[in-house]
Amino acid sequence: MIEDYDVVIRTPVGHVGLTTGAGAVTGVALATKQRCRPAGNATARRAAEELEAFFSDPAHVFEMPVQVRATPFQQRVLSLLRQIPAGSTRTYGDVARELGTSPRAVGGACRANPCPIFIPCHRVVASDGGLGGFGGRRGGEWLDIKRTLLERERARA
Repeated sequence: MIEDYDVVIRTPVGHVGLTTGAGAVTGVALATKQRCRPAGNATARRAAEELEAFFSDPAHVFEMPVQVRATPFQQRVLSLLRQIPAGSTRTYGDVARELGTSPRAVGGACRANPCPIFIPCHRVVASDGGLGGFGGRRGGEWLDIKRTLLERERARA
């Protein structure tokens, strides 16, 4: 969990906290209880602008680099997720087959994603037609956020 954000903005899915460093987004915290806070540096301003562009147009392709700490396997999963276009979904099984691993391992990598939305793990769903999980949770506010993100993207696709 990110505790010290460079900027906090209000979005259609609630307040989102962003951390940045070395010209890149390094963390995204959804459902933060912190109030909006203006960006303290140019990188944070750019990250906030990118996120606002996404919420204005869910087909927006993020140009800002994302720098995350992750295992080599997690990096492979996260890289593949960035290739899923807005308005589309893939199942955990689809991603697993492409990477030669298990759906559970893909779910674990999605759960560890420190930059949701910028790395669209919300576009990975269950093979039974359900949403699966989001942020390591299978219900409540987090699944509502995933549902909202997918609905917004489908409406614009």
